[in-house]
Amino acid sequence: MYRAVGHKALSLSIQPNDEAAVSSMLAATKIEVRFRDGRQQTLVDGVDVSGEIRTPAVSRAASDVSALPAVRRALVAIQRQIAAGQPLVLDGRDIGTYVLPDAPYKFFLTAAAEERARRRLLELKDKGAENVDFAAVLAEMKYRDEQDAGREMAPLCRAEDAILVDTTG
Repeated sequence: MYRAVGHKALSLSIQPNDEAAVSSMLAATKIEVRFRDGRQQTLVDGVDVSGEIRTPAVSRAASDVSALPAVRRALVAIQRQIAAGQPLVLDGRDIGTYVLPDAPYKFFLTAAAEERARRRLLELKDKGAENVDFAAVLAEMKYRDEQDAGREMAPLCRAEDAILVDTTG
């Protein structure tokens, strides 16, 4: 969902860290997440943007918008509403600590930044990206990690009752 907001902000030439502009944009935005034909789809204003939200630029924009309290409050409300209506698995950087702190099962997945960057680079190349390199993907990943861990509202951290799963190897 944060990627969807970041993507829309970029597409409208809105700076992802401009809280007033992003909040105004978000008030006029409909974000949906649905499961169709065996895959998850993320829709913004009825348009499937699933294939466009995993680029390095959108990753950075997602990190920027996720630090904005107004955006976080709006999207967390949607996430909690979805979770209240059905059993599901959610992934995100604050699901176990902020979005659903009372969830019965919590896993904190981690891997070395270099390994995550390697995986993301392969994912991008599989989707047809040509002008991406490992150093750039790694730098974006480290930027996002630092920003998300250091944000004031709902920072990236492991919930005390989450099972740690290191997938590096």
